[in-house]
Amino acid sequence: MDLASIINTVKNISFFSILDILVVSYIFYKGYMLIKETRAEQLLKGILLILVLIPISYFLRLTMVYTILSKTITIGVLSIIIIFQPEIRRALEHLGRTAFNERHILLEDETLMEEIITELVNAVENLSESKTGALIAIEQTTGLNDVIANGTKIDGIVTAALLENIFVVNTPLHDGATVIRNTRIVASGCVLPLTGNTDINKKLGTRHRAAIGLSEVSDALIVVVSEETGTISLAINGRLTRNYDKDKLKDILIKIMKTRQVKASTLGERVKTWIKIKFKKTS
Repeated sequence: MDLASIINTVKNISFFSILDILVVSYIFYKGYMLIKETRAEQLLKGILLILVLIPISYFLRLTMVYTILSKTITIGVLSIIIIFQPEIRRALEHLGRTAFNERHILLEDETLMEEIITELVNAVENLSESKTGALIAIEQTTGLNDVIANGTKIDGIVTAALLENIFVVNTPLHDGATVIRNTRIVASGCVLPLTGNTDINKKLGTRHRAAIGLSEVSDALIVVVSEETGTISLAINGRLTRNYDKDKLKDILIKIMKTRQVKASTLGERVKTWIKIKFKKTS
């Protein structure tokens, strides 16, 4: 292809062609970010290796190798769906949260939000000092009704005293998770899904694995207090960060919730504007 042909091709590229390329690139990028540092990433590398080896084996006339690899890809579509089931679920839930977020779980009153978080971190600090294990999930845009259903309904206002009392050792609810929705403690003693990630620290106990597990399938913010060391941890989007103190935990929770609040508000305004424009065109 000569220079003139290349220039002519570039000139014929339309705005929608560029948009098409950008959308596809974004989809691939977000897909990779969802599986980054998970077992699925290693599986994807294996699949890409097979796809590279197929044309090489054909070119080198390695008939048996080519046949085996070709058949593997042919029958592997269903296997890929089964293997990537957790990642596919996470991707669809993420799409649902970002594209159709109409639940408005997030607190709109910033002052009230800070009051609730202050009560939470005060309780967490006291639980940490006494080395009392705790697991607290703050519901965001993904509903946690399935988790709430397997616990004990509380429906109480979020206060440090109530949270501390729930996790008193040898009481019926201290071993499970407590779920907070807006200004209310909805339920306690809830059972959370454990993570299937085998790469996490082997020293982490069931509370931490449950926190990571819930954060993998929802956008909830999960606070954990270690029963052995009193260490405060936070699980978000399948990842656990540790060694928080009261102030650091409060700052990160407020920052995340305010950011998500802005995103939800912005998306809502965009949808309303789009509906108004469409309505005017049809009327």
